[in-house]
Amino acid sequence: MDKPYCLVILAFFCTILVRAQSFDFLYNGFNKSDIMTDGVAFINPSGALKLTNRSYHVIGHAFHPKPIPIFNSSTNSTAKNASSFSTNFVFAIVPLKNTPGGFGFAFTLSPSPSFPGAQGDHFLGVLNSTNDGNATNHIFLVEFDTVNGYNEGVDTDGNHIGININGMMSIASQPAYYYVNDTSKIEEVNLQRAESIQAWVDYDGVNKVVNVTVSPRSVPKPIQPLISKSIDLSSVMKETMYAGFSAATGDKASSHYILGWSFRLNGAADPLNLSELPTAPPEVLTSSKNSHLKKALIAAFSSTVFLIIVASVIVHIRRRMVQHEVLEDWELDCPHRFRYRDLYKAARGFKVSELIGVGGFGAVYKGILPTNGAEVAVKRIASNSLQGMREFAAEIESLGRLRHKHLVNLQGWCKTKNDLLLVYDYVPNGSLDSLLYRPKNDIVLAWDRRFNIIKGIAAGLLYLHEEWDQVVIHRDVKSSNVLIDGEMNGKLGDFGLARLYDHGKNSHTTNVVGTIGYLAPELSRTGKASTSTDVYAYGVLLLEVASGRPPIIYEPGQGALVLADWVIECLQLGNILDAVDPRLNSAYVDKEVKMVLGLGLLCSHPRPEARPTMRQVMKYLNGDESLQISEQLSSVGSDRVDEITSKFLEVFASDTINISRRTFSIGQMSSSSLNAGR
Repeated sequence: MDKPYCLVILAFFCTILVRAQSFDFLYNGFNKSDIMTDGVAFINPSGALKLTNRSYHVIGHAFHPKPIPIFNSSTNSTAKNASSFSTNFVFAIVPLKNTPGGFGFAFTLSPSPSFPGAQGDHFLGVLNSTNDGNATNHIFLVEFDTVNGYNEGVDTDGNHIGININGMMSIASQPAYYYVNDTSKIEEVNLQRAESIQAWVDYDGVNKVVNVTVSPRSVPKPIQPLISKSIDLSSVMKETMYAGFSAATGDKASSHYILGWSFRLNGAADPLNLSELPTAPPEVLTSSKNSHLKKALIAAFSSTVFLIIVASVIVHIRRRMVQHEVLEDWELDCPHRFRYRDLYKAARGFKVSELIGVGGFGAVYKGILPTNGAEVAVKRIASNSLQGMREFAAEIESLGRLRHKHLVNLQGWCKTKNDLLLVYDYVPNGSLDSLLYRPKNDIVLAWDRRFNIIKGIAAGLLYLHEEWDQVVIHRDVKSSNVLIDGEMNGKLGDFGLARLYDHGKNSHTTNVVGTIGYLAPELSRTGKASTSTDVYAYGVLLLEVASGRPPIIYEPGQGALVLADWVIECLQLGNILDAVDPRLNSAYVDKEVKMVLGLGLLCSHPRPEARPTMRQVMKYLNGDESLQISEQLSSVGSDRVDEITSKFLEVFASDTINISRRTFSIGQMSSSSLNAGR
C-alpha cells in the first residue's frame, strides 16, 4: 500500500477518535438554559447569569449540568493524560456606584458542582481555611479578583487574574491587561469598570500549557495571552469534572455576571455571538427619604395648591418606603419580584377560564407576561391563613434558589396586601396523576415515558438530598406534584412543605405533614421527616406509575387496600407482573417493570434502615446495579399499613361521598385534593 494512502487513512481515523472524545456547549445568554445554580446565583429576565448581588458575605455558583470526560484514552500507553480544552466567556463585575467592589469570581473545573462548607471573600465560594491547598481537592480554577490581601490580613484594591491549583494561592498571576495587535504594548483591563470583558482559558494537553487571555468585549482575542503557564493537569483532574463559575462577596460587594459561555474538549471553543448577549445593568443607590422631603419643601414655596399635591405624593411614597423597609430576610434573598399589575394582566384578572389547577393552599392560573410574552404558571396562595403564609415563604426560600432540570423553576414572586403569588415556568402537559387517571382522549401513558419520568424525579430528589448546598426534604412527593413538560420529562414541584438543613446534621422538623398513602410509617411515631421519608413516598410513586393505581385502592363493597400491600400479594402469589397497569397491554419491558415494582417495594419498606438512598435508587434505575427482590419484601404483607393510615381508612370506609373534594386532618397533618382515593 502506498505511503501517502496510509497517511490519509491514519489521519481519517485520528479525526474520528478526536471527534469521539469531543464535548462542547454554547450559551449566548442563559434564558431557557440547563445551567445549574445555587447560593444567590440566578438567571435574570434579560438572560444574564447573575452569580452574586451587591449583598455582603454571599456566595453564588453556576455549573454546566453534564460531567466532562476529561481524560484521553490511549491504546499505546497506560498513562492517563488530561484532554485539551478551551473555554470562552463574557463577564461583567459591577460594584455599587461610587463604592469599592469585591471580591471576584473564578472559572473552575471540579469533581462536583457544589462546594459544601466553602467560604466567601478571598475563597471565592470554592474552598475554606481548612481544605485550602489540599491535593485531594482536585480543583483547577482561574480567578478574576478585584481585592488583594489573601493571607495578608489586610484587604487592598486589586485587579488581577491568577491560575490556581487546589487552593487560593496562585501559581501564576498577572494584573489584568492585554497585548495590542501582537506587540509589546499593553492596555489595562479594569475588571469592574469596563462594560463587559471577554476571557479565554485554553489548555494544551499535549504540551501541558495553560493560556489565559482577556480583552474588552469590543476587542477580538489578542494573539499573545496574558498568562502562559506550563502545568500538567493530569494529576489534578479526575475521570470526570464539572465546569462552572463561583463568585463571592465579603465586607466588599459587587454583582458578578456571566453573559455568555462556550466550551469545547479537544478543540477551540465556539465563538460567542456578541450581538446576542445580554448586558449587565448598573448598580445604583435608590433615592433616599430625605431627597423626597427636600423636593417637597422646595415645591411648597410655589403655591399652596401645589404644596397640597406634593404633600399627598410624599405621603404615598413614604408609605411605600415603609413597606420596603420592613421586608423580611426571605424577601431579600428571592430571585425576582414581579409587579402585581403585570401578573394580574398576565392571568387576565385571574379568571376561571385561566385556571389550570387547585391545590391545598390556593389556585394555579396560566398566564402570558405582558413584558416579554413568556408563558408562566401563577400560583395564587390564600393569604387569610398562617399556613398559607408559611407555605409561601418556604417555597421562596427553598425553590427560589434551587436549579435542576427535573425541578419546577420558580421565576419569581409577588406579595401584596391581599395576594401572595408565586410565578413558575409553565409546564404544558399538566400533572402526572392527570396523565395516569384522567388522560386526554383516553391516551394511555406509554411505559417508556413512565420510566423516563420516574428516572427524572429520582435525579431531582438526589439533587435535593445530596447535591445542593443544604439538604432539602420535600415532604410531599406524590404524582399530583410531578409536572410533565413539553418533552414528557418529569419535574418535581410544590415545595410549600419543604424543609432545609445543613449536610451532616439531623432534621429538627417534627410536624407531620404530607398526603395519606405517601406517609412513611415512622412519621406516626416520631413525626420526624427525613430524606428516608421522601424515599418512602417515592417508592409509593413507583408502584403507582407501574400499576396505574392510586396509593390507596377503593373497590366497591370491598373497602380500602393499600397499594403496596396489594403488590406484595402479587409477589407472594408468584407473579409480580399481575400488578402492572393492564392498560399497557403488555407493551413494556418485563425486566424494567419488575425492577421498578421491586424498587418501589424496597423504597416503601416499613423500616427506614432498609430503604435505599436516592443515589442507590439512581444506580438501580440506570442499570449500574442489579436489584434482587429479597424474601424480606414478600414477608412484609399488611404490616405496611401504619397507624395513622389505618385511622384514615376507617373514616374513608364509612363515608366515601365526594371524597375527592374533601380535606381531612389529624393535628397538623393534612391530605387534600384527593382523587380516586389519593
